[in-house]
Amino acid sequence: MSDSQDSRDSKKTRVLVTGADGFVGRHLVPYLVAQGYSVIAASRVVTSFDNPDVTAVPLSDLSRLFDWQPLLDQCDAVVHLAGIAHKYAGDDFYDRVNHRATSALARAISRGPTKHLVFISSIAAQSGSYADHDLTEDDFPTPNNAYGRSKFAAEQAIRAAGISFTILRPVVIYGEGEKGNFATVHRLSRLPIPLPFGALCAQRSVLSIQNFNSAVTTALSNPRAQGETFIVSNPAPVTVAHLIARHRASYGRPPWLLPVPQSWVKLTLQATGQGAIWERIGQPLVAPPAKLISIGWEPS
Repeated sequence: MSDSQDSRDSKKTRVLVTGADGFVGRHLVPYLVAQGYSVIAASRVVTSFDNPDVTAVPLSDLSRLFDWQPLLDQCDAVVHLAGIAHKYAGDDFYDRVNHRATSALARAISRGPTKHLVFISSIAAQSGSYADHDLTEDDFPTPNNAYGRSKFAAEQAIRAAGISFTILRPVVIYGEGEKGNFATVHRLSRLPIPLPFGALCAQRSVLSIQNFNSAVTTALSNPRAQGETFIVSNPAPVTVAHLIARHRASYGRPPWLLPVPQSWVKLTLQATGQGAIWERIGQPLVAPPAKLISIGWEPS
């Protein structure tokens, strides 16, 4: 390698990505490299990305106290993805992993040279699983579960640390390897049977992994993102019926959705102890990304 090549590589912004082995991290790391960043990929299970601009390093157990400084010494900026979600855990465990570990990271950053922290929070830090109005960043946060409360507490700790930060609150993310609600909807879509969701009309905001990735680069590179909190979503909300129809179309299948009255679907789910599912498929949650777009983010 020539001296000029060494010089160019040394000038690349080095981004520490925690939780690099998760669904989002496996997409984000190669995306950041493609955008010209050098990535320190930290995860509990060290993952090989087979790219000279990615250095895989171990990440300590976030439920225990540890020293962040050795990781921070290697980077210029941090994207903090690591945490727990979609798990049955008590408030204390969520708090230790999602809040206290993040607070320790922010305090460690505050003690050294300026490094920008992009914290991946969640729309759950702002709202329950549905909302009767379009959400904005100005709404008073009302998290209603341990996951959302731990993410909101982490946001507050970051703001109190006096560091350079951007907080992103993504809605549910879809893409290859997705988990949670989207994985459930797509599993249902693959069933070779009619589904009783044709009458579901509640609008829900969703987020493609591609748009999530570009939002992170906006948070890393746009000075107007510093010190701000942003909802991240695709501009156009969708319905569950639309999602199922679109997914079945990708397999060359017809929608095969029965227009069963919403009240019947709701009562059936509630009677079988699945009321939480109704809140996620039959109730609205619209969270427009207007604020992020206003600083120059261009979703696809």
